Amino acid sequence: MHMADALLAPAVAATMYAASAVTVGASVKTLRKDEATAKLPTMSVTSALVFAGQMINYTIPGTGSSGHLCGGMMLSALLGPQAGFLSMVVILTIQCLFFADGGLLALGANCWNMAFYGCFVGYYLLWRPIMRSKLFGKLGTKAAGRIKIVLASILGCVITLQLGAFSVVLETSLSGITELPFGAFVGIMQPIHLAIGLIEGLITSAVLVFVYEARPELLMDVSCDNGVSGRCSLRTTLVVLAAAVVVVGGGLSLLASSNPDGLEWSLFGNTEAGYSQNMGLDEESYGVSSGAAEAAESIQEKTAFLPDYAFANSDSAAGTTVSGLVGSAVVAGAAVLICAAGGFFRKKKAAAKA
Repeated sequence: MHMADALLAPAVAATMYAASAVTVGASVKTLRKDEATAKLPTMSVTSALVFAGQMINYTIPGTGSSGHLCGGMMLSALLGPQAGFLSMVVILTIQCLFFADGGLLALGANCWNMAFYGCFVGYYLLWRPIMRSKLFGKLGTKAAGRIKIVLASILGCVITLQLGAFSVVLETSLSGITELPFGAFVGIMQPIHLAIGLIEGLITSAVLVFVYEARPELLMDVSCDNGVSGRCSLRTTLVVLAAAVVVVGGGLSLLASSNPDGLEWSLFGNTEAGYSQNMGLDEESYGVSSGAAEAAESIQEKTAFLPDYAFANSDSAAGTTVSGLVGSAVVAGAAVLICAAGGFFRKKKAAAKA
């Protein structure tokens, strides 16, 4: 669901940048220094896992389309909505600048569509209420916890992807792209992202149930006071997740579906594989052309050292593996640096007040 710059008018893009920037500021302010420090190892590893997971497009049977993990629900369940949102912003920014995945002008919109809903709406509307509820209590604490995690993950991913997909349609409509009639675009985008969200929910629930079994205290709103205990140490749990990053980013990414993702499929179809043309746009010429978009594209051309997760001008599979490993490492390192920088400025501000 990474939007390209051609889908946004500069005014709409600027508005979405402002909305995402305000949310970043509020998240940094809300996240306390001690909380951020305690979550740092988990934040680093899970952010890298989401980056790696987003490289694997899974086929949506019978459609000619594919989807990939967004990760907002997973990160908010593990880190809380504020730290989860900041992690998603790091992931999306690195994808944009270093891998040319999503437009630079559209980065604010992508942060909103792919991160805000999953991290905040998914957490406050679904994850926290379900996990704090007394649903399935008769099954026993551990069994009830597993079922609630699966329920919250699937509902959260489905609903927040629907909101993100609808926001894409709304933003293109406000941008005045007449080739994308609102009703027709909604009619294509929502069903395909329903299927994508369903699969993401299953993936998310599998990861979170593993964490629940290994170290339940890593999950938000899970009470460990009533006999719920983990089977692994924190170090072992993080090592397993880190190993999953290497396997997913460096190996399984080679098996990603070649079908267009939900947004690309909605725009251009997949007639080459015998499927519908959907909106039938020309991939070479569509959407909004602006000086801002051209400037953003020029910047991306200079910063993207592994465009489209591959070596430049090469079809070598090694480019995908290198992209998965390097990107995951960069995301993990960026999470550490941002937390460290946030702690430095909070400490400096506290010293100034004293």
